[in-house]
Amino acid sequence: MMSFARGAAIRSRTLIWLLAACLAFPHISQSADRPGLLLTEDGVRTIRSQLGSVPLFDASLAAVKREVDQEIAKGIETPIPKDFSGGYTHQRHKQNFFVAQKAGVLYQILEDPKYAIYVRDMLFQYEAMYGSLPLHPQERSYARGRLFWQCLNDSNWLVYMSQAYDTIYDFLSEQERQKLEDNLFRPFADFLSLDNPQFFNRVHNHSTWGNAAVGMIGLVMDDQELIERALYGVKDADVDVSARDNDGGFIRVDGQKAGFLANVDAPFSPDGYYTEGPYYQRYAMYPFLVFAQALHNLKPELAILEHKDGVLLKAVDALLTLADADGEFFPLNDGQKGMSYNARELVTAVDIAYHFGGGNRQLLSIASQQGQVLLDDTGIAVAIAVRDNQAAPFRKTSVNLSDGPNGRQGGVAVLRQGNEDLALVFKYSAQGLSHGHYDKLSYSLYERGTEVLQDYGLVRFVNIGQKGGGNYLPENATWAKQTVAHNTIVQNETSHFGGEYEIGSRHHSVLHFFDASDPRVQIASANDANAYPGTKLQRTVALIQDESLDRPYLLDVFRVTSSVSNRYDLPFYFMGQVISTNFSFSTPPALQALGSGHGYEHLYLEAQGEPASDSSQVTWLNQGRFYTLTTATLPGDTLLFTRIGANDPDFNLRRDPGLMVRRDQAEATVFASIVENHGSYSPVSELALNATGSIEGLAVTLDSDEYTALTIRQATGLSSMLIIANADASADANHRLEVGGQFFQWSGPYKFLPRAESPR
Repeated sequence: MMSFARGAAIRSRTLIWLLAACLAFPHISQSADRPGLLLTEDGVRTIRSQLGSVPLFDASLAAVKREVDQEIAKGIETPIPKDFSGGYTHQRHKQNFFVAQKAGVLYQILEDPKYAIYVRDMLFQYEAMYGSLPLHPQERSYARGRLFWQCLNDSNWLVYMSQAYDTIYDFLSEQERQKLEDNLFRPFADFLSLDNPQFFNRVHNHSTWGNAAVGMIGLVMDDQELIERALYGVKDADVDVSARDNDGGFIRVDGQKAGFLANVDAPFSPDGYYTEGPYYQRYAMYPFLVFAQALHNLKPELAILEHKDGVLLKAVDALLTLADADGEFFPLNDGQKGMSYNARELVTAVDIAYHFGGGNRQLLSIASQQGQVLLDDTGIAVAIAVRDNQAAPFRKTSVNLSDGPNGRQGGVAVLRQGNEDLALVFKYSAQGLSHGHYDKLSYSLYERGTEVLQDYGLVRFVNIGQKGGGNYLPENATWAKQTVAHNTIVQNETSHFGGEYEIGSRHHSVLHFFDASDPRVQIASANDANAYPGTKLQRTVALIQDESLDRPYLLDVFRVTSSVSNRYDLPFYFMGQVISTNFSFSTPPALQALGSGHGYEHLYLEAQGEPASDSSQVTWLNQGRFYTLTTATLPGDTLLFTRIGANDPDFNLRRDPGLMVRRDQAEATVFASIVENHGSYSPVSELALNATGSIEGLAVTLDSDEYTALTIRQATGLSSMLIIANADASADANHRLEVGGQFFQWSGPYKFLPRAESPR
């Protein structure tokens, strides 16, 4: 903490500078309060006054102190960079920036100079080496860093080190600050931005980190040029737009806005959905929110937290709803399974959203589950509210999140029944930048956090050096991104858009309707006319709670319309062990790949059968629960049991099972399926309960351009019907339809008719 006299002197000098600076940048003002990025003078005073009386904050402080004290005892090491992520030098420099940021906070809170000395000494070790560092020796990245193999990680370093520098700024002499800024921080910021505009001037999570890094060090240094560069990008940058990034996406910068504000405007929809998907939204929320908080503190006139109708704070709510019952994020696009809102980025997001977003009490229950808070103004606010019993349960409901900067590029619908007894995430979004997959109208299904039908996620072992340096593996492109890796239609064994990024980036699916108003039927429907030229896809998914059944079930209706005959494959990647089928099948004498490209080369064919009736069924067991897939089949259909893992010499893929329904020589057709969860099995009592499902059959009773009607037959003799309006799905449309000699009238996009008697 600086003295009043020193603070007054600094503010006086800054005021003189501001008068000149405002001539060049009239819409920007500057404050010189130290610290000021995340931890403020007022925050420090509040924290010190509350120490010992706020359990969540006190526990967080104690844990950070233990960690930092252990690192101080080890000494400071800044090795010459040589490794990919997961390697020693990578991990050491990563640990350094985490610890330095924490040590600076401890200095402010505890007023112990050993923490400031530690940060100072570490910064000067980096200052001594940075000027002579060449580009990182690993050459894989489109934008190689110096400390790390890519500029992305160099930006991570600067985002955290900016905070560390801010906390010890007044501990350092003017000469020390000048040396660090001239030899380390300004060259570092210039390298990320001026020297690497193909990295800095994008709309992508990479660039968000770069923008935040340059902007935050600019705020600490009172460097107006760096702040402007961070907000608006590098002007007149010479960039090779034909280059591809590490994930195969093109570097697009010509003719587009760049900088932090562009990265807020373009990837986020008005609902707060981030087009790259929740895994990368989680990763990017840290730079988005910490830079926004710093701008809020030091540049309040920018009103950054109100920008685009407060989208950064909305994004926290959107991200939290894109998680299963266990808090693990749905692996849309490139996403590592198991990432959850216990991640450090979500601790930051929850604390900032609570503090600046109006005090949503539901966020406090998430903070309690996380078991830690930030050691700053937002963390102490959350901890005090938790202590004072302000927390309310976090409730997740069905929600439809739009995609695209204006919310008109498709979206993601999450349907939930009960206390997440079933949860379905339905993807009808835009491509999702370079991390997108070719999976239009795909979905995954969960029961209370357990995967029932899975999305594979990414092929990467993050930070495990033995697996490709911890980076994306080749099978991410050849398998995980391909359409056949998802629970959606594949036409003629070719991925959507031919698996071409540029084509896929020009198109998105379109919402047909979404309705969560009836607790019995949570339903969404979407269309896509671009995945395959000349073919129209329409998928409707519903979670239905029929009063005659104990548990809700999924009804899935996939209409395909084409003017020519095609082969259609619809895979279901179930999780568990097959228990029974109602059709016979044969197994090949040797395992062979199902195809030769578009992901088919990674699927073993394990068995093949033909339907024995109009409804084919497979029952499997997973984690003590039974599930049955009932799918309406036609004569000539083929049922293929598959397993992932063919042509995988390095064992990069999981050996997960699937069932594929194949329909040949079809133009207009409907795939209709039900997934029900039923019964249980205990290995302790060795007792199986309700191991046979309640659904006996499923039939497409009517299908036309205007309507599709499905009849669901139960083993008890009861039946129900769902009618979908294919043409006019507006909420106020009136419909009258004859189905099987009966007339039905209703308003809206669908009609559900439960509990009719089936003819026996």
